[in-house]
Amino acid sequence: MNYTLHQLQVFLKITQTKSITKAAEQLHLTQPAVSIQLRNLQDQFEIPLTEVVGRQLYITDFGKEIALAAENIVNEVYNINYKTLAFKGILTGKLKISVVSTGKYVMPYFLSDFTNSNTGIELEMDVTNKLKVIKALRNNEVDFALVSTLPSAMAVDSEVLLTNKLFLVSNQNNPLINPKKTKEYLTESSLIYREEGSATRIAMENYLSNHGIQAKMKLQLTSNEAVKQAVIAGLGLSIMPLIGLKNELENGSIKIVPSKGLPVVTNWTLIWLKGKKMSPAASAYLDFIKREKERIKNLNFSWIDSI
Repeated sequence: MNYTLHQLQVFLKITQTKSITKAAEQLHLTQPAVSIQLRNLQDQFEIPLTEVVGRQLYITDFGKEIALAAENIVNEVYNINYKTLAFKGILTGKLKISVVSTGKYVMPYFLSDFTNSNTGIELEMDVTNKLKVIKALRNNEVDFALVSTLPSAMAVDSEVLLTNKLFLVSNQNNPLINPKKTKEYLTESSLIYREEGSATRIAMENYLSNHGIQAKMKLQLTSNEAVKQAVIAGLGLSIMPLIGLKNELENGSIKIVPSKGLPVVTNWTLIWLKGKKMSPAASAYLDFIKREKERIKNLNFSWIDSI
């Protein structure tokens, strides 16, 4: 056997993503490079590690056993690196954070100074939908999660980072309406929704329900970026978080439609399991957030309060 650590890392990522394409994206490699590493690893075993049925990649039972061993090896290598840095007096370890998709406009600003000052910490930030974020937190797979609405039936501690405002928005060609006639206008308009389970979708549906608006749905999209582009193209209106619209509001491609009962206001909140025993890296990060969050907010997000 002559497999390398890099081959094991690539194979482990393939087993986690069930996709050559996704593994390549997360490893910042090309698809051919990932395929070559998988083939080179496979050549050292007589039993298949993976199989393709249709166009779907599956991990064989033998492949799953190798992936488990690979994970243990990779983790031990990380531990060696962390211990080396720790002996130098450098804060080390992994910091794992799961972030709802729109939170990608928020979380990097609350991480950059910390990670730049603590180069021994390895950051894992997964940006995904709310259901997966909550699942990762519930299963104790991450240290922290960033959400805009607190999960129910889960004991968590929290630290509010930033106000989250949601407005009704349209493209620049949409005519202005009387805010008092919002109900009538939206009843006749095509609205663009996020997918089921999205916090933005829930906020939008609650607003429509609370105001007795029976709107027709024209599109359902799986990311705020997709919704934003659909609004700009004139496919309909949507209720969207302000945090991801700064550039579009400034260049005029999107405008806020004044509406009775809006904005919906929530908070971008960092949460963690109540009673969680934090690693040194996670504990240091929480101290950093409590100490620096107001400075970060004032430096990067003061524009939100003016809208």
